[in-house]
Amino acid sequence: MNTDRLEDPQRQRLREHLEAILIRSEKATSWHDEAARLRGLVNHEGYVPVRTRLAGVDLDFLAGAREDLLRFSELGLRLLDLHQPRDAGGITSDAAHPILRCRSCMWRWPCPTFRAISDSFSASPETVLPESA
Repeated sequence: MNTDRLEDPQRQRLREHLEAILIRSEKATSWHDEAARLRGLVNHEGYVPVRTRLAGVDLDFLAGAREDLLRFSELGLRLLDLHQPRDAGGITSDAAHPILRCRSCMWRWPCPTFRAISDSFSASPETVLPESA
């Protein structure tokens, strides 16, 4: 058994979800230039008169949302690369289910870092993540 290639199904689904976010973000058009144009349409009440009310803070968010999401997705993927299971090498009575530890922090798998990421996306074995666009 190759101990460096152990894969947790929940971790794999979370990785696929983050990769899908990254791909969708890369395909999206940046709102940076459009937000600058819309900023000139802000009325005396502080909103752009369109079907929805966009405040200046909304435009600030939209201007950087794509880049922020790209960085966030890359961070999540890097954390998943750091925190992944490996065989702890202990003696177990169930050879099909060895004791696993995190490769990075050596906590018992799933480690607190992976649990925090997983909980943020509500990724549990029962959760069906949306298909990539």
